[in-house]
Amino acid sequence: MPNQDTYKYHTTGLTLTSSSASGSADVVYTCPPNYTGTVRFVHISNSSASARTVSVQVYNAAANAYIYVAKTTSVAASSLLNLVNGGYFFLSAGDKIVAFSANPTDFEVMVSVEEEPAQFTFTGA
Repeated sequence: MPNQDTYKYHTTGLTLTSSSASGSADVVYTCPPNYTGTVRFVHISNSSASARTVSVQVYNAAANAYIYVAKTTSVAASSLLNLVNGGYFFLSAGDKIVAFSANPTDFEVMVSVEEEPAQFTFTGA
């Protein structure tokens, strides 16, 4: 059973500035060294009076690859979108959540992550 006293709970957010994918997208969250992260909440808010599209990706550091969580997803005017509706997904150290939009300043993105020290298994003498 994991020791709950070693967990860290992290919530962060930002207003988007990027209209480009992958390495040029805005970094919303990076899982710190020696930790794993359980993403519990990804909240996207559209402040525009018009519907807009937004994309969210996860960067897998081990594979050096970006994977879409939401690709060009429409968000209604003056509304919000929750991407992790009661579920969760995992990140390893160095993994990132990034986001971008053709109308970036219309969007704010907030994430909440439960960080746990990485469990290491040593083999050999």
